[in-house]
Amino acid sequence: VPALFFLMFPIALLLNVVAAWVSVHLKSTSTFVVYLKNLVAADIVMTLMIPMKAAADLPTTWEQLAGPTCRFFAVIFYNAQYTCIALLGLISLDRFFKIMMPHSRIFGQSLTMSKVISATVWLVLFGGTGLPNILLTNKSVANASLITTCMVLKGPEGVQFHEQISLLLNIFFWFVSVVIVVCYICIANRVIQSYRNSGSNNSQGKQKIKLRVFLVIIVFFICFGPYHIIRIPYTSQQVTYSKADCSPTYEHLRFAKELSHWLATTNICMDPLLYVFLCREFKEKLMSMMENSFKAPGKQNSPIPACSAS
Repeated sequence: VPALFFLMFPIALLLNVVAAWVSVHLKSTSTFVVYLKNLVAADIVMTLMIPMKAAADLPTTWEQLAGPTCRFFAVIFYNAQYTCIALLGLISLDRFFKIMMPHSRIFGQSLTMSKVISATVWLVLFGGTGLPNILLTNKSVANASLITTCMVLKGPEGVQFHEQISLLLNIFFWFVSVVIVVCYICIANRVIQSYRNSGSNNSQGKQKIKLRVFLVIIVFFICFGPYHIIRIPYTSQQVTYSKADCSPTYEHLRFAKELSHWLATTNICMDPLLYVFLCREFKEKLMSMMENSFKAPGKQNSPIPACSAS
Protein backbone atom coordinates (compact mmCIF):
# COMPACT_ATOMS: atom_id res chain seq x y z
CA VAL A 1 0.00 0.00 0.00
CA PRO A 2 2.81 2.54 0.71
CA ALA A 3 4.19 1.73 -2.76
CA LEU A 4 0.79 2.60 -4.27
CA PHE A 5 0.83 5.93 -2.43
CA PHE A 6 4.36 6.68 -3.68
CA LEU A 7 3.30 5.84 -7.26
CA MET A 8 0.28 8.12 -6.95
CA PHE A 9 2.23 11.08 -5.61
CA PRO A 10 3.92 12.37 -8.84
CA ILE A 11 0.67 12.01 -10.79
CA ALA A 12 -1.36 13.81 -8.13
CA LEU A 13 1.31 16.49 -7.77
CA LEU A 14 1.42 17.20 -11.51
CA LEU A 15 -2.37 17.34 -11.92
CA ASN A 16 -2.94 19.50 -8.84
CA VAL A 17 -0.07 21.89 -9.58
CA VAL A 18 -1.64 22.48 -13.01
CA ALA A 19 -5.06 22.90 -11.37
CA ALA A 20 -3.62 25.37 -8.85
CA TRP A 21 -1.81 27.23 -11.64
CA VAL A 22 -5.10 27.66 -13.51
CA SER A 23 -7.21 28.49 -10.44
CA VAL A 24 -4.78 31.23 -9.34
CA HIS A 25 -5.44 32.96 -12.67
CA LEU A 26 -9.21 32.50 -12.40
CA LYS A 27 -11.22 35.44 -11.11
CA SER A 28 -13.75 34.55 -8.42
CA THR A 29 -16.71 35.66 -10.52
CA SER A 30 -19.05 32.88 -9.39
CA THR A 31 -19.76 30.83 -6.27
CA PHE A 32 -18.71 27.70 -8.18
CA VAL A 33 -15.22 29.14 -8.73
CA VAL A 34 -14.95 30.03 -5.03
CA TYR A 35 -15.73 26.43 -4.03
CA LEU A 36 -13.47 25.10 -6.78
CA LYS A 37 -10.49 27.17 -5.56
CA ASN A 38 -10.98 25.86 -2.02
CA LEU A 39 -11.22 22.31 -3.35
CA VAL A 40 -7.93 22.79 -5.22
CA ALA A 41 -6.31 24.02 -1.99
CA ALA A 42 -7.57 20.97 -0.06
CA ASP A 43 -6.29 18.63 -2.79
CA ILE A 44 -2.88 20.31 -2.70
CA VAL A 45 -2.69 19.84 1.09
CA MET A 46 -3.56 16.15 0.73
CA THR A 47 -1.04 15.71 -2.07
CA LEU A 48 1.78 17.22 -0.01
CA MET A 49 0.99 14.87 2.89
CA ILE A 50 1.22 11.71 0.75
CA PRO A 51 5.03 11.19 1.00
CA MET A 52 5.00 11.47 4.80
CA LYS A 53 2.01 9.14 5.14
CA ALA A 54 3.52 6.57 2.78
CA ALA A 55 6.96 6.76 4.40
CA ALA A 56 5.48 6.33 7.88
CA ASP A 57 3.65 3.16 6.80
CA LEU A 58 6.90 1.46 5.75
CA PRO A 59 8.03 -1.12 8.35
CA THR A 60 11.58 0.26 8.42
CA THR A 61 10.59 3.87 9.13
CA TRP A 62 7.47 3.54 11.31
CA GLU A 63 9.34 3.86 14.61
CA GLN A 64 11.07 7.08 13.52
CA LEU A 65 8.01 8.69 11.91
CA ALA A 66 5.17 7.38 14.09
CA GLY A 67 5.21 10.35 16.48
CA PRO A 68 5.06 13.25 14.00
CA THR A 69 2.78 11.33 11.65
CA CYS A 70 0.21 10.44 14.32
CA ARG A 71 0.29 13.93 15.84
CA PHE A 72 0.40 16.08 12.71
CA PHE A 73 0.70 14.64 9.20
CA ALA A 74 -2.07 12.02 9.41
CA VAL A 75 -4.42 14.50 11.11
CA ILE A 76 -3.84 17.12 8.40
CA PHE A 77 -4.26 14.47 5.70
CA TYR A 78 -7.59 13.19 7.03
CA ASN A 79 -8.98 16.68 7.65
CA ALA A 80 -8.05 17.79 4.13
CA GLN A 81 -9.85 14.70 2.81
CA TYR A 82 -13.09 15.58 4.58
CA THR A 83 -12.70 19.20 3.47
CA CYS A 84 -12.68 17.85 -0.10
CA ILE A 85 -15.82 15.81 0.58
CA ALA A 86 -17.60 18.83 2.08
CA LEU A 87 -16.64 21.04 -0.87
CA LEU A 88 -17.78 18.43 -3.39
CA GLY A 89 -21.13 18.50 -1.61
CA LEU A 90 -21.21 22.30 -1.75
CA ILE A 91 -20.41 22.24 -5.47
CA SER A 92 -23.31 19.86 -6.12
CA LEU A 93 -25.66 22.11 -4.11
CA ASP A 94 -24.39 25.15 -6.00
CA ARG A 95 -25.15 23.45 -9.34
CA PHE A 96 -28.54 22.33 -8.02
CA PHE A 97 -29.73 25.79 -6.96
CA LYS A 98 -28.42 27.50 -10.09
CA ILE A 99 -30.25 25.08 -12.39
CA MET A 100 -33.37 24.32 -10.36
CA MET A 101 -33.83 27.84 -8.91
CA PRO A 102 -31.77 30.14 -11.14
CA HIS A 103 -33.20 33.39 -9.75
CA SER A 104 -32.92 32.54 -6.07
CA ARG A 105 -30.26 33.97 -3.77
CA ILE A 106 -30.33 31.22 -1.16
CA PHE A 107 -27.56 28.97 0.13
CA GLY A 108 -24.53 31.04 -0.57
CA GLN A 109 -25.52 32.18 -4.03
CA SER A 110 -23.56 35.37 -3.38
CA LEU A 111 -19.78 35.48 -3.57
CA THR A 112 -19.41 36.78 -0.03
CA MET A 113 -21.59 34.03 1.42
CA SER A 114 -19.76 31.32 -0.53
CA LYS A 115 -16.45 32.56 0.88
CA VAL A 116 -17.89 32.54 4.41
CA ILE A 117 -19.20 28.99 3.94
CA SER A 118 -15.84 27.80 2.56
CA ALA A 119 -13.94 29.39 5.46
CA THR A 120 -16.39 27.79 7.91
CA VAL A 121 -15.71 24.34 6.42
CA TRP A 122 -11.95 24.79 6.93
CA LEU A 123 -12.42 26.19 10.44
CA VAL A 124 -14.81 23.46 11.63
CA LEU A 125 -12.83 20.54 10.21
CA PHE A 126 -9.33 21.70 11.11
CA GLY A 127 -10.22 23.62 14.27
CA GLY A 128 -13.04 21.43 15.55
CA THR A 129 -11.67 17.96 14.73
CA GLY A 130 -8.03 18.33 13.70
CA LEU A 131 -6.68 20.54 16.50
CA PRO A 132 -8.23 18.46 19.32
CA ASN A 133 -6.74 15.31 17.77
CA ILE A 134 -3.30 16.95 17.73
CA LEU A 135 -3.61 18.13 21.32
CA LEU A 136 -4.94 14.78 22.59
CA THR A 137 -2.15 12.77 20.93
CA ASN A 138 0.11 13.73 23.81
CA LYS A 139 1.37 10.56 25.50
CA SER A 140 5.10 10.01 25.60
CA VAL A 141 6.44 6.50 24.97
CA ALA A 142 9.91 5.57 26.18
CA ASN A 143 10.47 2.95 23.47
CA ALA A 144 9.31 3.80 19.95
CA SER A 145 8.95 0.09 19.15
CA LEU A 146 5.96 0.04 21.53
CA ILE A 147 3.98 2.38 19.24
CA THR A 148 1.94 -0.27 17.41
CA THR A 149 -0.83 2.18 16.40
CA CYS A 150 -1.52 5.86 16.86
CA MET A 151 -3.89 4.94 19.71
CA VAL A 152 -0.82 4.23 21.89
CA LEU A 153 -0.03 7.97 21.82
CA LYS A 154 -3.51 8.96 22.96
CA GLY A 155 -4.85 9.05 26.47
CA PRO A 156 -8.37 7.83 27.36
CA GLU A 157 -9.86 11.18 26.30
CA GLY A 158 -7.96 11.07 23.01
CA VAL A 159 -9.10 7.53 22.22
CA GLN A 160 -12.71 8.41 23.01
CA PHE A 161 -12.55 11.58 20.90
CA HIS A 162 -10.99 9.65 17.99
CA GLU A 163 -13.77 7.05 18.08
CA GLN A 164 -16.54 9.65 18.26
CA ILE A 165 -15.08 11.82 15.50
CA SER A 166 -14.57 8.78 13.23
CA LEU A 167 -18.26 7.90 13.63
CA LEU A 168 -19.36 11.51 13.14
CA LEU A 169 -17.29 11.94 9.96
CA ASN A 170 -18.60 8.66 8.60
CA ILE A 171 -22.17 9.88 9.09
CA PHE A 172 -21.16 13.17 7.50
CA PHE A 173 -19.84 11.34 4.42
CA TRP A 174 -23.06 9.40 3.89
CA PHE A 175 -25.09 12.58 4.36
CA VAL A 176 -23.01 14.35 1.68
CA SER A 177 -23.39 11.28 -0.55
CA VAL A 178 -27.19 11.50 -0.38
CA VAL A 179 -27.00 15.25 -1.14
CA ILE A 180 -24.81 14.65 -4.20
CA VAL A 181 -27.01 11.85 -5.57
CA VAL A 182 -30.24 13.82 -5.11
CA CYS A 183 -28.77 17.03 -6.56
CA TYR A 184 -27.33 15.48 -9.70
CA ILE A 185 -30.37 13.30 -10.39
CA CYS A 186 -32.61 16.39 -10.08
CA ILE A 187 -30.27 18.37 -12.36
CA ALA A 188 -30.31 15.59 -14.97
CA ASN A 189 -34.11 15.35 -14.87
CA ARG A 190 -34.50 19.13 -15.22
CA VAL A 191 -32.16 19.29 -18.24
CA ILE A 192 -33.83 16.30 -19.92
CA GLN A 193 -37.26 17.84 -19.24
CA SER A 194 -36.13 21.07 -20.88
CA TYR A 195 -35.23 19.05 -23.99
CA ARG A 196 -38.73 17.56 -24.01
CA ASN A 197 -40.46 20.91 -23.45
CA SER A 198 -38.58 22.43 -26.37
CA GLY A 199 -39.66 19.56 -28.61
CA SER A 200 -36.07 18.49 -29.17
CA ASN A 201 -35.36 14.92 -30.22
CA ASN A 202 -31.71 15.24 -29.25
CA SER A 203 -31.36 11.75 -27.79
CA GLN A 204 -27.58 12.06 -27.97
CA GLY A 205 -27.68 15.15 -25.74
CA LYS A 206 -29.92 13.35 -23.25
CA GLN A 207 -27.55 10.40 -23.14
CA LYS A 208 -24.59 12.74 -22.51
CA ILE A 209 -26.40 14.32 -19.56
CA LYS A 210 -27.16 10.90 -18.07
CA LEU A 211 -23.57 9.78 -18.64
CA ARG A 212 -22.15 12.87 -16.92
CA VAL A 213 -24.38 12.43 -13.88
CA PHE A 214 -23.59 8.71 -13.73
CA LEU A 215 -19.84 9.34 -13.95
CA VAL A 216 -19.79 12.03 -11.24
CA ILE A 217 -21.79 9.86 -8.82
CA ILE A 218 -20.01 6.58 -9.56
CA VAL A 219 -16.52 8.11 -9.28
CA PHE A 220 -17.45 9.64 -5.92
CA PHE A 221 -18.73 6.31 -4.55
CA ILE A 222 -15.94 4.17 -5.99
CA CYS A 223 -13.36 6.48 -4.41
CA PHE A 224 -14.91 7.06 -0.99
CA GLY A 225 -17.51 4.32 -0.49
CA PRO A 226 -15.29 1.29 0.37
CA TYR A 227 -13.23 3.29 2.85
CA HIS A 228 -16.29 4.49 4.76
CA ILE A 229 -17.79 1.00 4.82
CA ILE A 230 -14.61 -0.40 6.41
CA ARG A 231 -13.84 2.60 8.64
CA ILE A 232 -16.35 1.89 11.44
CA PRO A 233 -15.47 -1.79 12.14
CA TYR A 234 -11.79 -0.90 11.79
CA THR A 235 -12.02 1.96 14.31
CA SER A 236 -13.85 -0.21 16.85
CA GLN A 237 -11.01 -2.74 16.60
CA GLN A 238 -8.33 -0.04 16.58
CA VAL A 239 -9.32 1.57 19.88
CA THR A 240 -9.20 -1.78 21.73
CA TYR A 241 -6.19 -3.28 19.94
CA SER A 242 -2.96 -4.06 21.75
CA LYS A 243 0.16 -5.80 20.53
CA ALA A 244 -0.45 -8.66 22.93
CA ASP A 245 -3.78 -9.48 21.28
CA CYS A 246 -2.23 -10.13 17.86
CA SER A 247 -5.75 -10.15 16.50
CA PRO A 248 -5.91 -11.47 12.90
CA THR A 249 -9.22 -9.66 12.49
CA TYR A 250 -7.56 -6.33 13.30
CA GLU A 251 -4.67 -6.96 10.92
CA HIS A 252 -7.05 -7.87 8.08
CA LEU A 253 -9.19 -4.81 8.76
CA ARG A 254 -6.10 -2.63 8.90
CA PHE A 255 -4.94 -3.82 5.49
CA ALA A 256 -8.45 -3.37 4.06
CA LYS A 257 -8.63 0.12 5.57
CA GLU A 258 -5.25 1.16 4.16
CA LEU A 259 -6.05 -0.18 0.70
CA SER A 260 -9.50 1.45 0.65
CA HIS A 261 -7.93 4.69 1.92
CA TRP A 262 -5.52 4.63 -1.02
CA LEU A 263 -8.56 4.26 -3.27
CA ALA A 264 -10.20 7.23 -1.53
CA THR A 265 -7.04 9.27 -2.01
CA THR A 266 -7.13 8.68 -5.78
CA ASN A 267 -9.94 11.26 -5.76
CA ILE A 268 -7.27 13.99 -5.75
CA CYS A 269 -6.29 12.75 -9.21
CA MET A 270 -9.94 12.73 -10.33
CA ASP A 271 -10.79 16.24 -9.11
CA PRO A 272 -8.70 18.13 -11.73
CA LEU A 273 -10.61 16.20 -14.42
CA LEU A 274 -13.84 17.16 -12.67
CA TYR A 275 -12.88 20.85 -12.92
CA VAL A 276 -12.56 20.57 -16.71
CA PHE A 277 -15.71 18.48 -16.85
CA LEU A 278 -17.97 20.81 -14.85
CA CYS A 279 -16.43 24.29 -15.02
CA ARG A 280 -16.47 26.13 -18.32
CA GLU A 281 -14.32 28.97 -16.95
CA PHE A 282 -11.67 26.51 -15.77
CA LYS A 283 -11.58 24.69 -19.11
CA GLU A 284 -11.38 27.93 -21.10
CA LYS A 285 -8.65 29.36 -18.90
CA LEU A 286 -6.65 26.11 -19.06
CA MET A 287 -6.83 26.02 -22.86
CA SER A 288 -5.98 29.72 -23.10
CA MET A 289 -2.96 29.40 -20.81
CA MET A 290 -1.74 26.30 -22.64
CA GLU A 291 -2.03 28.07 -25.99
CA ASN A 292 -0.08 31.05 -24.70
CA SER A 293 2.57 28.79 -23.15
CA PHE A 294 3.24 27.09 -26.48
CA LYS A 295 3.31 30.29 -28.53
CA ALA A 296 6.57 31.63 -29.83
CA PRO A 297 8.13 34.28 -27.53
CA GLY A 298 7.36 37.03 -30.03
CA LYS A 299 3.68 36.13 -30.13
CA GLN A 300 2.94 36.05 -26.41
CA ASN A 301 1.73 39.63 -26.15
CA SER A 302 -1.91 38.91 -26.96
CA PRO A 303 -4.12 39.37 -23.90
CA ILE A 304 -5.90 36.46 -22.23
CA PRO A 305 -9.67 36.94 -22.41
CA ALA A 306 -11.38 37.40 -19.07
CA CYS A 307 -13.54 34.57 -17.72
CA SER A 308 -17.26 35.07 -17.75
CA ALA A 309 -19.51 34.23 -14.84
CA SER A 310 -21.17 30.82 -14.94
